[in-house]
Amino acid sequence: MARYKVIDTSPRFLAVDLEKQLLPGTFEHALNYLVDHELDLRRFDARYRNDFTGASAYAPALLLKVVLFAYSRGIVSSREIERACREQVTFIALSGDCAPHFTTFADFVSTLGAEIVPLFKEVLLICDRQGLIGREMFAIDGVKLPSNASKGKSGTRADFEKQAAKLEQAAQQMLARHREHDALRLNPILRPRRPNVSSGFSATPPNCAAGSRSIPRIAKAPKAR
Repeated sequence: MARYKVIDTSPRFLAVDLEKQLLPGTFEHALNYLVDHELDLRRFDARYRNDFTGASAYAPALLLKVVLFAYSRGIVSSREIERACREQVTFIALSGDCAPHFTTFADFVSTLGAEIVPLFKEVLLICDRQGLIGREMFAIDGVKLPSNASKGKSGTRADFEKQAAKLEQAAQQMLARHREHDALRLNPILRPRRPNVSSGFSATPPNCAAGSRSIPRIAKAPKAR
């Protein structure tokens, strides 16, 4: 009987150079470089007040990279983005092996949409003109990216501005789909529940972790007659 080498799929530790997972000439490599070296992200600094106290926050650059790359893969769910940061090597490389909680992504896109759109447009415009956006990318319902600008015969300023406007609209649509998806899936978690008077249980207090048990409210004793 023929003998074959055993295929061992048991768990093991493998050394991975995360930087080398972002190959030159790919969308993710350009995204990583542009966000780190070309975009001005100082506008986000005023959002945080943790210079001397409080926990460190996830860098806006990290969240921008991961969210836009998720869109390029057709992912518009904060839960799925968190899972991708744990399981998919390109997401792990872009996030530096961090896996922010899905509520971090949801809060980022829901509260900073106006600040995010022009940044996404800038990245998309550069990547589009370099031919880094394939036809199978950004397959999101209701979102249509314009045809590749690098294929155009003319390169006038009017053409550039028209392409930029279309990409900005596409970025707005992506963020809208993300917010809509999260609104359907995350509302019970992100919004406090109204007290259920009939059962004698109150909503989860703000200082309790999401998903923890609600605390029973002590009913008032009936007045003696």
